[in-house]
Amino acid sequence: MTLAPPTTADRATPWHGHASADELAHWSAIAREVADALAVDVVERDRGNLLPVAPVQLLRESGLANLLVPAALGGAGAHWETAFAVTRIIARVDASIAQILGYSWLNQACAVFYGADTATTDAWLRRSAEANWVWSDSFNPVSPDLSLVADGAGYRLTGRKAFATGAAVADVVIAGAVAEGGERDGQFLVFAVETTREGVRHVGDWDNIGYRASASGGIQYTDVRIEADDLVGVDLGEPFSTVVTPGVQLLFGNVYLGIAEGALAQAREITRARRNSWFLSGVERYADDPVTHRVFGELVARTAAVEALADRLNRTYDVAVARGFDTTEADRAELEVAVAALKVVSTEVGLEVANRVFEVTGASSTTTATGLDLHWRNIRTHSLHDPVDYKRIEVGAHFLNGTVQPVSLYT
Repeated sequence: MTLAPPTTADRATPWHGHASADELAHWSAIAREVADALAVDVVERDRGNLLPVAPVQLLRESGLANLLVPAALGGAGAHWETAFAVTRIIARVDASIAQILGYSWLNQACAVFYGADTATTDAWLRRSAEANWVWSDSFNPVSPDLSLVADGAGYRLTGRKAFATGAAVADVVIAGAVAEGGERDGQFLVFAVETTREGVRHVGDWDNIGYRASASGGIQYTDVRIEADDLVGVDLGEPFSTVVTPGVQLLFGNVYLGIAEGALAQAREITRARRNSWFLSGVERYADDPVTHRVFGELVARTAAVEALADRLNRTYDVAVARGFDTTEADRAELEVAVAALKVVSTEVGLEVANRVFEVTGASSTTTATGLDLHWRNIRTHSLHDPVDYKRIEVGAHFLNGTVQPVSLYT
C-alpha cells in the first residue's frame, strides 16, 4: 500500500464561508418535506424496531446525502450550519433518522479530516456524490480494537464494534485500526469499505427503549480484505483531524434540541385539542388554564435559549472547519469547550421538555398510538452516549483553571 505521509501543504479543506439565507431556507424546506414523510409511519417503525431502509432511501432521493460535498465534485456545496439545521428539523419527528443523516455527513467528512492529500479527498467525495452514498462508522472507542494484519499488498480486518449506527442500511462504513506489518506497520489507518463486502456482518442486536429505528446494532468483521483503494488516510492526531469529534457532539446538541422542539409541537396540538378542563381551573379548556400556560412558557423559554446557543455554534463550526490544517490546539480546545456547554444544556432541556409535556397533555397522551413517548425514549436513550456530568466538569474546569480535557472520541 503506497500512501504518502500527509502534509499541510498538499491538503486543503473544501469548506469555506457561511450559509446564505437562501441556502438555509432551501434546505430547511426540503428537511421539512422529509420530516413530513417520516411522520406518516414513525410510530409504527419505532414500535416494530424496523431497519430504516425506506427512510434512508428518502435521504438519498432528497439530495441530503451529499449536502456537504462541494458542487465541483457533484454535491450541493452547502455549509455545516445548514446541515445541523436540517438534522434539527428532522429530529423533531424522527431522531433516529436525523442521527443517521448527521453521522453520514461526519463520516463522509473523514475523507477531509483524515485525507492523505487533496486528490484523495476529492476522489472520495466525488465517488460518494456519484453513487449517492450514505455513510456509517465503526469507531466506537469502548469496543475492543479491530485487528488489521498485513496480507500481501493489502490487509485483513477482523473484530467487532458495537453501536455502528446506520451501518446496516448505509452504503459504506468508516473504520480504523493500527496496521500490523506491511509498510504502514504501527500507523493508525482510516479506511472505508462497502457494508456488503464479504466478511462484513451486521449483528442486528439493537433492541433498546429508544432510537429503535436507528439501526444501531453491532458490526462484525471477519478477514475483510482491505485494499489500497479503501484507504482514506492516516490518523496522525493533528488538531484538525480531531475537529470531527466536536462536530459529532454538536450534532448531538442539535438532535436533542430537535427532540425538545418536536415534543413541544406535538404537545401543543394535543393540548389545543383537549376537551373540557380541570375542575378547579375556572376555565373551560385546558388550553386556557394558567397552569398549562406556565408549564409551556417555562419549557418554550428554555428551549429558545438552547436554540440561540446552537445557532451560534452551528455557524462557528463553519469557521472552525475553514481553518483546515492550520487549526491549532488552542482553536480546537475553544471549540470543544463551547460545544460541551451546548451538550450540557441541550441534554438537560431536552430531557425536561420530553418528560414534562405529559403534565399538560394528560393521561390520554400516554397511549401507544399517540406516540408522544417517542421523544422521551429517544433522548433518554441517546443522552447516555457519554456521561453529561463529564461535560459539566469539562466546562467548569476550563472556566476556573483553563483546563482542557485530553483529546478523545468523546471530547
